[in-house]
Amino acid sequence: MDSYVFRIARPDAPEEIAPAQWDALVAADPQANPFLRHAFLHALHASGAVTPHTGWDPHFLTVWTRGAGTPGQLVAAVPLYAKAHSYGEFVFDWAWAAAAQRAGLPYYPKWLVAIPFTPVTGTRILARDAAARAAAIEALLQLAEETPASSLHVLFAPGIEIDHLARRGLLVRKGIQFHWRNHGYRDFEDFLAALSQPKRKRIRAERRKVREAGVRVERRVGHEITPADWEFFFRCYVNTYAEHGAPEYLNLDFFRRIGSAMPEHVLLVLAWRGDTPVASALGLFDRGRGTLYGRYWGAVESVSCLHFECCYYQFIEFAIEQGLQVCEGGAQGAHKLARGFDPVVTSSAHRLRDPGLHAAVANFLAREQDAIDETYDELSEHRAWRAVATLPP
Repeated sequence: MDSYVFRIARPDAPEEIAPAQWDALVAADPQANPFLRHAFLHALHASGAVTPHTGWDPHFLTVWTRGAGTPGQLVAAVPLYAKAHSYGEFVFDWAWAAAAQRAGLPYYPKWLVAIPFTPVTGTRILARDAAARAAAIEALLQLAEETPASSLHVLFAPGIEIDHLARRGLLVRKGIQFHWRNHGYRDFEDFLAALSQPKRKRIRAERRKVREAGVRVERRVGHEITPADWEFFFRCYVNTYAEHGAPEYLNLDFFRRIGSAMPEHVLLVLAWRGDTPVASALGLFDRGRGTLYGRYWGAVESVSCLHFECCYYQFIEFAIEQGLQVCEGGAQGAHKLARGFDPVVTSSAHRLRDPGLHAAVANFLAREQDAIDETYDELSEHRAWRAVATLPP
């Protein structure tokens, strides 16, 4: 610890940190993803989607080597937010906040280590090496202890980080997502051949319904995506939130920014009836790490099975064509099982400042863990593969 210097970059983090320094940590970490890129985080802040005004106050924790008369080198960084609510996290702690309120305890602000509005799995403590990661975690825990925030939450982190945090007294919470894995498929038909006959028949029927409705679907990557495409996608995105009676988290400026700043990671699926777009879906992908992340979907016209076509089958086809190994389907959605996705256990870590609340949450998580285990076993029995003997690992 004595060989490092800790800083908090705010209020416009990570703009205070040179993009090349930040992205060097991302590039060096095999479990990082495009959502940790400086350009992505900057777009969240610069667009106004993630600011103190929206309840996300950035206090990015950075770790630097001590330099004799020099600024030192950035060796670790943590995307850290002081949250004024629990929206946009996908690990739901509203019941904990309600319990704190009943006990007369303030729950907000709380510390959150996460990628806003993005339940993708992967690194949360960017670090050059194990020593730098350990130093960053200790600094994070010290900050949480010395500030008045009610709690610390680290969401969708990998095992190496969760294990370290658990050893330091944080509670581990499990969840379930659905990921598709590429087992060397030659094409989409080869993938279908690995599924049970009813699932294979169902997928073919769903794709046929889209074609028979007179809808064609295409994929555009990076600079192929036009300003008009982004405007239409945003219209679809807003419509999805409106259908659920909720305001959208992100804005058109954000999507334009990531499309311009990181085009090598952006995939847009567009559905057309004639010359008129009717639906779209957005994904981010990382060729180096072999992963595609499904993000947002929306439509301006109701077409049977078009959601499945845009959000699953087009993404799976793209992953096979590009040699990507994993497609993360986002939060929730047991219906993904019938479409070749498998259940995957995710992990988060939590510390509550008040000992009584911490103990109550620990008891709750122990009961919830039993339910998660049962759910995972049940979901695994309903996977789409042809036979137990052919189930992928």
